[in-house]
Amino acid sequence: MIQEFVKLEFIEASGTDLVKMRYNLVDRISAFMEDYLQHEVELKKNFKFNFDEPAIYAEIDEYKFMQVINNLISNALKFTPDNGTIEVGLSKVNNAVRIEVTDTGIGIPEEFHETLFDKFSKARRSGIKGETSVGLGMSLIKTIVEWHKGKIWFTSKVGEGTTFYIEIPGCD
Repeated sequence: MIQEFVKLEFIEASGTDLVKMRYNLVDRISAFMEDYLQHEVELKKNFKFNFDEPAIYAEIDEYKFMQVINNLISNALKFTPDNGTIEVGLSKVNNAVRIEVTDTGIGIPEEFHETLFDKFSKARRSGIKGETSVGLGMSLIKTIVEWHKGKIWFTSKVGEGTTFYIEIPGCD
């Protein structure tokens, strides 16, 4: 737990040093998802990546922003039963880029919705196979998204799954 806290504090302190460059997020997320797609059998999950256009650009700090995507997928893995589906969607919405991470997992109970993005949130819980959580991941995700001048929110229904939405400014 201490290591996770120190990691979060380090990342927050280093937030002023974002190194943002223009990336085609279709390419970046496709490459990232390829690894998950290659391990579907071992992970016992179905992965999908959908996108509207062959090129959708945004200025991001690649390492930090892809950490957001990885953390959301990791959470989906923890809370999605075997043979469930984890889907990443990428689209342009007006002048923004929207990323959606959807799972067919156990969902987030309503009582945790308001505090999910808080540090050490009471929403933290073990994954369905006993994976541990210290309650910092969602706070970290929100911080990184906000560094990118974006916003994050979610919808969830217990027993049906969760979708996280991220919108960040797009660029041509």
